[in-house]
Amino acid sequence: MAADTTDIDDIREQARRWLADDPDPASRDELTAVLDGLPASAPELADRFAGPLTFGTAGLRGPLRAGPNGMNLAVVTQAAAGLVTWLAAQGGTGPLVIGYDARHGSREFAERTAQVATGAGRPALLLPRPLPTPVLAYAVRHLGGVAGVMVTASHNPPQDNGYKVYLGAELGGELGAGAQIVPPADAGIEAAIRSVGPLTQVPLGAPGQVLGDDLVASYVERATAVIDPDGPRDLTVAYTPLHGVGAAVLTAAFARAGFPTPGVVPDQAEPDPAFPTVSFPNPEEPGAVDRLIALADSTGADLAIANDPDADRCAVVVRDDQNGWRMLRGDEVGVLLADHLMRRGVTGLYATTIVSSSLLRAMCAARGLPYDETLTGFKWIVRAGGGSAPLVFGYEEALGYCVAPEHVRDKDGITAALTVAELAAGLKTQGRTLTDRLDELAAEFGVHHTDQLSVRVDDLRVIADAMARIRADTPTTLLGHPVDSVRDLLPESDVVILRTAVARVVIRPSGTEPKLKAYLEVVEPVAAGDVQTARSRAASAVAALRAEVSAALGI
Repeated sequence: MAADTTDIDDIREQARRWLADDPDPASRDELTAVLDGLPASAPELADRFAGPLTFGTAGLRGPLRAGPNGMNLAVVTQAAAGLVTWLAAQGGTGPLVIGYDARHGSREFAERTAQVATGAGRPALLLPRPLPTPVLAYAVRHLGGVAGVMVTASHNPPQDNGYKVYLGAELGGELGAGAQIVPPADAGIEAAIRSVGPLTQVPLGAPGQVLGDDLVASYVERATAVIDPDGPRDLTVAYTPLHGVGAAVLTAAFARAGFPTPGVVPDQAEPDPAFPTVSFPNPEEPGAVDRLIALADSTGADLAIANDPDADRCAVVVRDDQNGWRMLRGDEVGVLLADHLMRRGVTGLYATTIVSSSLLRAMCAARGLPYDETLTGFKWIVRAGGGSAPLVFGYEEALGYCVAPEHVRDKDGITAALTVAELAAGLKTQGRTLTDRLDELAAEFGVHHTDQLSVRVDDLRVIADAMARIRADTPTTLLGHPVDSVRDLLPESDVVILRTAVARVVIRPSGTEPKLKAYLEVVEPVAAGDVQTARSRAASAVAALRAEVSAALGI
């Protein structure tokens, strides 16, 4: 009991010091209420002070709450102060460009970041309203920013927010101009954040310059230039932004490109930080696109598209003669887009990640195009090849696609949607569909069936234990075939890759959510053009592989 009392006293003292430095009255009231609830509130207080949110290559992301282990005005002020200090230490010139989505606290956090930047003598350019992440990534390049900050938690739960950092050309180099940070920048920024003194001594300046709608118009103009201006445009599209910020920009882009304006799910059209119609604001989650499918059915749409809340991801839902509507996997959309660009004669480097389908590699090999694969995350994809060839397309299986790296050097759900629509409209003129094109690719290269075993946990030790288990007791066979290759990417990355003659398994913890993920792939040859039989065999094999991997992980 004495130790418990000592721990509570120590955390209480930490909380009191935090309260004395917290610039937000609402956060101070929130934390005071937790303190008043002691000793019953001790577990909650301990969690809030378990440690600071760590600034990594994904920036900051966490629950909105008072204390160092949450997203709040104090944490954002400290992060902004550390960032501008680091930028100055690197000799970076130029403005800091700041964007934000419509989540709780996003605008306030963006405005505070601008004040910290101007207080340090650096110009701050604030996007005019809640806008997609790709618009911020574009703005960093377009406006010559030294860096960019996007306040967003992407597709995380409603109670979360986040803080993502991009670098301009001066500090990011040619490959990283307008891209998310990579090591060692993340460690340098984190060290600068930890060196920030009392927040009461962080100078706050003017609110910065609020940019006009001409920036958004410029983004839309450049986005529509990604597709052929003379291509077919007869396509009916149903769309949802999932209560996020994508609708206005996507519909403007479709209209400027000459497509009919997509029909938008009415009760998901406007930004709403509560995300009231979905249990989880991620188009990949079960039930998230039910309203979209209903709209597509009622309007006779050729295609249905969903963005995630900050519109950097793009989900594509198609009619399936056997099962009604189905969402294409990220790997399916990725190879469709790559194949489309290749057929358009776009030459250069095509890239994906170690957890994506191996079909893109096969396509590039057959067509004599350079290929590379990277660790997960667009911060790595846009740097693929190390400059050996210009990147022209990159994708990751988590619904992220970069179809125009010179426009946005990150995943972009708006230009991806436009390019999918261009492909679908062209196929429609031939009486064909996206699934027909997938069958053509399968007939040529074999069925590359991918799936995922994803387990969300409350206790991160479950993930650590599973990774330790797979390393200590690695399977020697999968699907009856010997495991002939085992790659452990530690210490660079917490990833284990297993391969057999017909299958591949990539196991890793999620970088943004409390999930353990195993990415599964089976390659099934197509005999005598019978794609459907090959798909059936591959699906059965992946189901069996899922069971084997689950058992090996002990989950």
